[in-house]
Amino acid sequence: MTTPTIQDAIHRETERNKEMAAENTSKVFEAHPMKGGDGPNSYTKNSILQRASVDAAKEFLNKAVAEKLDIKSFLPSKSFRIADLGCSTGPNTFMAVGNILEAVESKYRSQGLNSQIPEFQVFFNDHASNDFNMLFQSLPQNRQYHAAGVPGSFYKQVLPNASINFVYSSTAIQWLSRVPTAVADSNSPAWNKGHIHYSNATDEVIRAYETQYSDDMESFQQARAQEIVYGGLIVLTFPGRHSDT
Repeated sequence: MTTPTIQDAIHRETERNKEMAAENTSKVFEAHPMKGGDGPNSYTKNSILQRASVDAAKEFLNKAVAEKLDIKSFLPSKSFRIADLGCSTGPNTFMAVGNILEAVESKYRSQGLNSQIPEFQVFFNDHASNDFNMLFQSLPQNRQYHAAGVPGSFYKQVLPNASINFVYSSTAIQWLSRVPTAVADSNSPAWNKGHIHYSNATDEVIRAYETQYSDDMESFQQARAQEIVYGGLIVLTFPGRHSDT
């Protein structure tokens, strides 16, 4: 029996990395970011409903941080990293980040850790074709955090392992990674006749969307499980509908 060598181990690891890279490449992610700039048709000027969602979720966010965020597991770290997935171009993401910082600082103070409130770093994530120029041009001047942009689909890992304390996403993960193949195929029973919704659609169309959603959520959760630190927290808000409608 041959004893494995270091070279053998390196070769196996290299092959495994190649397989993982090939798997990631095989997944097709469609990029349809919000309209950039600050013109009359831009996301910046047409995101009142999304802003209302951020505001409405503030109370729930505060409660989640107060009850679930394990800040003592982070000590004695002097930094706290936040990721906003699907940040778009602002200004809603800045409001959300402000709410998160306020809630986290309150948690530190409530546990008598005023002197250990960390520095904050925020990672703004969206598709590579997102208008990051607009995003960073409109960063609040009095912000209490360091900012960085992270391009890429959040249906795959976009940040290093065990690097994020708080993952946040608002009105973003309802967007699937792609249109289900079957609903765009005129020869498929799930063909959706060019429609971009599945209201009043056939059961085949609905099942196609359900399958895509299930696959996407599994990928999303697996990626976040790699990125978040022990004791960290994930807060997601997104629209939905009753199953009987």
